[in-house]
Amino acid sequence: MKHFYTILIPFFFFIVGDAASERADRDKPVYLEADRATVEDVKRKDSMRVSIFTGNVILTQGTLRITADKVVLKEDVNGFRYATATGNLVTFRQKRDGADEYIEGWSKRVEYDNKSDKIELFRQARLKRGEDEVKGDYISYNMNSEFFQVIGSNERGVDTGADNRVRIIFQPKNKADNTAPDTSDAE
Repeated sequence: MKHFYTILIPFFFFIVGDAASERADRDKPVYLEADRATVEDVKRKDSMRVSIFTGNVILTQGTLRITADKVVLKEDVNGFRYATATGNLVTFRQKRDGADEYIEGWSKRVEYDNKSDKIELFRQARLKRGEDEVKGDYISYNMNSEFFQVIGSNERGVDTGADNRVRIIFQPKNKADNTAPDTSDAE
């Protein structure tokens, strides 16, 4: 069954197109809102600085938006940020570069790495672009290349319920062409 996913996932990337996430987001400031926050000393330069935000957390950076019950934000000495968001359902949304379209995701836990522009969704993971959608227990998504990997809970060796397979929905790209009546025999 693993080979099936290996064949299907590259096919999905061919269909979804070449545009990547909004490139300008990386250079924008990060804004966080929460009910409570614990922030370490900003002058600390020797190791990772950790900040914890709890209660209705909203993290935004340009068009990227993550909402969660709790976010642990780590910042390395070079200023790169790594966020782990948890909640009943964590959401993220980001505009695609050069398109009027968004990538959206949902899961129980989201890990965001701003250095590599990678986002990982764990447990009940779902990723959607337009009307195309992928679901699985784990989704790894590279925001620059739009390459992602989807894994079901059986393959990860975790028990997350009866629906443990990867599910992918491809919508027809030319819906207007598919619904036009055939008039070739009409005279």
